[in-house]
Formats: sequence, structure tokens, C-alpha cells
Amino acid sequence: MKVAQLATRYPPAPGGVERHVAEVAPRLHARGHTVDVYTSDLYREFPAMERLAPSVPREEQTAWGRVHRLPVWSLPGELHYTFFRNLTQALARDRPEVVHAHTYGTNQVAAASRHHRRFGTPFVLTAHFHPIWSIEGGWLRHRLRGFYDRRVAGGVVRNASRIIVQTHEEERLLRSLGLKLPPLEIVPPGYRPLPPPGPGSPSFSERFHIPGPFVLFVGRLASNKGLLDLAEAFAVLGKTDRSAQLVIVGEDGGQRAAVEARAKALGVSDRVHLVGHVDDDALLSAAYREARVTVLPSEYEAFGLVLLESLAAGTPVVASRVGGIPEFVEDGKAGLLVPPKSPAALAEAIGRVWSDRDLARRLGEYGRDRVVPRYQWDGVVDRLDALYREVAGR
Repeated sequence: MKVAQLATRYPPAPGGVERHVAEVAPRLHARGHTVDVYTSDLYREFPAMERLAPSVPREEQTAWGRVHRLPVWSLPGELHYTFFRNLTQALARDRPEVVHAHTYGTNQVAAASRHHRRFGTPFVLTAHFHPIWSIEGGWLRHRLRGFYDRRVAGGVVRNASRIIVQTHEEERLLRSLGLKLPPLEIVPPGYRPLPPPGPGSPSFSERFHIPGPFVLFVGRLASNKGLLDLAEAFAVLGKTDRSAQLVIVGEDGGQRAAVEARAKALGVSDRVHLVGHVDDDALLSAAYREARVTVLPSEYEAFGLVLLESLAAGTPVVASRVGGIPEFVEDGKAGLLVPPKSPAALAEAIGRVWSDRDLARRLGEYGRDRVVPRYQWDGVVDRLDALYREVAGR
């Protein structure tokens, strides 16, 4: 079957949806499908659009299929919205049998819906849904998203043959919009083990000159990730353990300057290390293995894949009790969960894991041995394969 995967960005652009599509595509090919990925030429899209390097091919033939990186444009500032050039024409030219669009509210979902109306091609939507209050940006972006939910979304999503969400909480939030939804399925994401650090390679701490044990954050430096709360919580830990360090891994999504300013105001800037995006998976694996605890204090997460990555290394986690996180991180078993936007609760949880090494070991082992094995990409693709065949048959 000829399957089109539509995503705003794709590796080497970093991000969870990007990795999701990159994991699914070759496995679909292994099951006999012809796969085309239609994506943009962006490395980053907000707060400032950044294109991929010229060395990244705009049309790429891989061992499993083709990647088409199309040009895009956007309105400025808070009006930001990525519009694809020529996506509709590319789909009409290549005539896939099933179109799978990723991320609710995006231009590629509208293109998939239009393609369905024109050619009758079934399309599947994986929502990767975020509620309005968790969207990056100011009041104008929130107002625009509200207008989309009320006036536009219904006409787009009703053309989908299926909607996929990753958790029960994501389903609840999507249904709360009051839209007339197509049949919906819950398909949690998979986990691909990161490669272990190579023999003889320098440790993560040596590579980035981290002088002591550290708390780890991995993710985009965005306003909805709770990084200012994390800085405050770390400052509390820093008063009891002067050797403690905070390592923040991820590309800047507009919050780096604010984090640096807050760390300076709290008097811990010399122990807060913002190392940027790490594209070497073996090095990222080393970061998880060496960390005392991985912290994800987001205001909302549809899932939180970095927590699985940490647990796979046997490293315990502390995270906000939001979105899909509580559906796989059982509080007190694989990690500790706290209310979002609560630096005091976050500091208390980090301090518990930091000071109680037996607790940290138990949490990490439970996550590694009992939680991570539940999430397999092959299982995800088995369900997609069956779903594609069903909607195409209809």
C-alpha cells in the first residue's frame, strides 16, 4: 500500500513528533508498504523560523522510501502558522492510498482533509494534541487557536477515517472541544533504545565540563516546559548540596535568556549548564546514565518520551502530574509526580530522590524493568498496519 506521512518537521530537525515519524516510516516499509514522508525544510519554526542546512537534501531517497522537504512560509510573530507550499500538488501528483497526518491544528492536516474531499483518499490523524493553555506564545496565539477550535477544526477532522491519540487524557481533552469526531483509537508511542556510550569515549560530564553530580532536563527550551520553576527548585537543592549541578539539554525555543537570567538572580548560574541540542544519541544516552534524576516539570505533555529514555537507563524521574505522564509514570513506583507550576513541590521531590539513593535505585529499576518494555515501536506499527488496511478497504 502507498502511504503518505505528513509532519511539520522531520530529522535532522529535533522533536518528539519528528522522531515518531522517523520510527514509524521504516517499519511500515518492512511490512510491505511504500512510504513517502512530506515535511518542511525547517530545523526550527518558533519563535524564529530556521531552515535546515543546505547539505540536507530537499528530496531524499532512503532505504525505506522518500522524504520530500517542501518550502514553507509563516505569518510573523504571534501570528506564526506554518503554511506548506505545493503540498496539495505533491499529494495529487503521487496519489497515496492512505494519508497519515500528524499534529492537530496544522496546515498538513488541512491538506490531508482537502485531498480526501477531492480524491476520496482516506486520511488518519495522529493528534499529538495540546490544549490551548499549553500552547507557546501570548494571548493572540491563544485567541487564534480558540478560533480554530470553534470555527475550523470541525470541518477538517470530520473527514478523517480515524483519529489516534496516545493516552486517555489526550482523548478526554480532545473530546472536550465538543467536535463531532470520527472513530478514535488510543495508540501509545514506542521507545527505541538509545545506543550505549562507545568504549573509551569521554563521559557526558567530561564532554561538557560538568564538575559534579547533576539533575537533568531534556527537551525544548520553551515557555510551557516549566524551566523557571526548575531553576527555583534547583536553587533549593543547591543550598543543601553545593556540588549539585543542573544540566539542560535541548534547542532554544525562546526561553534560554529567561532561564539564564533566573539562574543568575538565584545565585546558581555557575552551576546551571545549558548545553544546547545533543544530536549524538550515544552522548544523550550517557547523559541519562550519569544523571542522578531526570526532571520534566512541564505545564502539559501529551506523553513525555524523554521520561521513558531516562527510565530505560535506570535513572529515576520527577515530573509534573499532567497530560499523559501519569498513565505510565506511576507515582512512587517509576518516579515522583508533582503539581505543575509548584517550585516548592518540585524541590521537595528532587531532594527526596537526590538524598535517598535506595529510593532512586528502586524507582529507576522499576521503570527500566516494568515500564519501558510495554512501549515497543513494532507494536505501534502493527496497529497502524491493520488500521491502514481497514480504512483503505472501506
